[in-house]
Amino acid sequence: MLKDLLDEIKRLFKGNTIDAILPPFVYVVANRIVELPYAVTASIFSAIILGFIRVRLKGSLKYLGFGILGVVFASGIALLSKNASNFFLPKLLSSIGLALISTLTLIIKKPLAAILSHISRGWDLNWYLRADVRPAYSEVTLFWLLLFCLRGALQATLLFNQNIEALFIINTLLGAPVTLIILSISYIYGIWRLRKLGGPSVDEFINNEPKPWKGQTKGF
Repeated sequence: MLKDLLDEIKRLFKGNTIDAILPPFVYVVANRIVELPYAVTASIFSAIILGFIRVRLKGSLKYLGFGILGVVFASGIALLSKNASNFFLPKLLSSIGLALISTLTLIIKKPLAAILSHISRGWDLNWYLRADVRPAYSEVTLFWLLLFCLRGALQATLLFNQNIEALFIINTLLGAPVTLIILSISYIYGIWRLRKLGGPSVDEFINNEPKPWKGQTKGF
């Protein structure tokens, strides 16, 4: 179980988390020293520098463009609104969007956890939708939904109070550290729940094997 969990964590954290941390950090520090336009410029410049370093070291470029665009978008919101705390508004919008998506997928009985697993692993979607499989993914999605709501409420409160230092700290903590915890809990609970439900494993389902099934023992 531990080895499988570590493999799942490695799959998630293949990129460099500093890409998500450094630009906001530069922005918060610069905002205390210089005016907003200069703080925005410093943040964008730090994202571009990270991009050049990534290219230089031949690192993964998969999310590089999205990372820089994200910083530019957040900076644009802060400049247009003339409100430094709005740099973190996309984080709040992300929490709201994920909460809505999670709710919708639960309503249509195609839970977000199942959809993401299907996209990531390429397993047959029909397996996820079985009555003896889907509840595990629905419950994990419900867990995510509650966390998205809590995160959004906290972000909204800090944005309303225009506390950019707390916003940076909270968004950093809610990034890789909390994602790691959520991934671990989701994986451990998901595998346990699948066993309790007594459904077939993916391979047993694909091969149309009869009962008794061994069930899913690795991967969620």
